[in-house]
Amino acid sequence: MDIVVAQQAVYAATGGRPFDASRESVIFLHGAGMDHTVWALQARYFAHHGRSVLAVDLPGHGRSAGPALQSIAAMADWLDAFLQAAGIATAALAGHSMGALIALEAAARFPARVRAMALLGAAPCMPVHPDLLAAAAANEHLAYDLVTSWGHGATGHVGGNLAPGLWLMGGGERLLERAAPGVLHADLAACNAYDGTQAAVRVACPALLVIGVADRMTPAKGGRKLAGAITGARAVEIAGCGHMMMLEKPDETLDALKTIL
Repeated sequence: MDIVVAQQAVYAATGGRPFDASRESVIFLHGAGMDHTVWALQARYFAHHGRSVLAVDLPGHGRSAGPALQSIAAMADWLDAFLQAAGIATAALAGHSMGALIALEAAARFPARVRAMALLGAAPCMPVHPDLLAAAAANEHLAYDLVTSWGHGATGHVGGNLAPGLWLMGGGERLLERAAPGVLHADLAACNAYDGTQAAVRVACPALLVIGVADRMTPAKGGRKLAGAITGARAVEIAGCGHMMMLEKPDETLDALKTIL
């Protein structure tokens, strides 16, 4: 479905069921350079099990108009405007990587809006390697190669998709290639500049950290540190899993999300 936010069209997938703002809502937030499709399996489950779902394409991503936003704070403010435009008073948030930082900042800024949140592949600070930032700034394909390689665990490097004939890393790279020039760099630069330490201590809602034990982009120790900084937060660790846990370990990821969303 399309929602107008600040006079720009925003696309959000509903998980295959009509969106109803009167039901409890779950908002899915994707990572850098990606779009709503990374949440296809999880969004569909919740949409068919009593929740209204919006897996959003952030501005400048996927089917959504507008330039990519330049900071995590701006993205959190945009998320508040998105919820208002969709007629949602409160929602549970599920964010992956950059999306997790957005959820974290939004929960700190707008506590009345967020009833619960799940943060996947996150840490208080998520520095980006200078070589990756430089490649993304130059719109070099190397940036897509690096994100794809670092973002997947060992199983992703040898196929890894539970659906026969599909390839995790190939699909991930094609997704990044669809991003408009400059989008991946804007996202990575926003992550690199963000420090969520203060936001974490202000979070008042129930929180879950989903951690890939084999995550090379956001090592598990960072997820554990963030879980320790949020009062009452729980952590679920998925063995043998890299950064793209929604795709690498979809069943284990869904089981974790069921406990909070």
